[in-house]
Amino acid sequence: MTSPFFIAGPCVIETEALTLSIAQTLKEICSDLGVSFLFKASFDKANRTSYSSFRGLGMDEGLRILERVKADSDVEVITDIHLPQQAESVAEVADYLQIPAFLCRQTDLLVAAAKTGKPILVKKAQFLAPWDMKSVVQKIEESGNKRILLCERGTAFGYNTLVVDMTSIPEMKKLGYPVVFDATHSVQKPGSKGASTGGNRDYVEPLALAAIAAGADAVFIETHPEPGKALSDSSCVLELSDVKPLLGKIKAINSELKSWTF
Repeated sequence: MTSPFFIAGPCVIETEALTLSIAQTLKEICSDLGVSFLFKASFDKANRTSYSSFRGLGMDEGLRILERVKADSDVEVITDIHLPQQAESVAEVADYLQIPAFLCRQTDLLVAAAKTGKPILVKKAQFLAPWDMKSVVQKIEESGNKRILLCERGTAFGYNTLVVDMTSIPEMKKLGYPVVFDATHSVQKPGSKGASTGGNRDYVEPLALAAIAAGADAVFIETHPEPGKALSDSSCVLELSDVKPLLGKIKAINSELKSWTF
């Protein structure tokens, strides 16, 4: 992957048709802009606020749909795992494995993911300092895998609130691996709606642009053609029509930074 690259897709696989449509649109956007792209969608959202919230279509159906995305749109895909026993099966389809923030310290999960040999994107937990990710990195490295990406997605600040400390990006880069900025999950207000998580997508763009300026190698954006109808993170996901303008700005900032000489 060249920098900056993008990870984008719906928060959760809702239907096959919608997932394929979003993937194709994102592929066309990134092809037009000449940027690298990973398609992301979850087959299971195991950390929903409410028991009754939509979680996804399950691993078997979700992986089948991700295989179709790869075949139809000719893109690489990333999806998250929640249990060690999921790692091998998911790695047969996914090009990258994602470790959710709440689970980033789970040794057995990290080891199982590492042993697949696939690149692993680990989200920094909302309760960790960026330098605490050193131990996470060591667990993966000591399991024989150095194909690691780290991800900033906001830090807990009191009740139902996240803040983003942009110094987290250069701090995690000191660990020697690329750092991804998750722009949509960083604008969450966890549990703020009682039975669901709230958020404010208006801040996705300024945070994404700031992250690139701070040195992020990639930006992670969840998107949906009708955010208000999204079955997960409806307050945070970016409208699909807004993705191309934002990616264009990110690419421009990255190019400008690379052109500076001192």
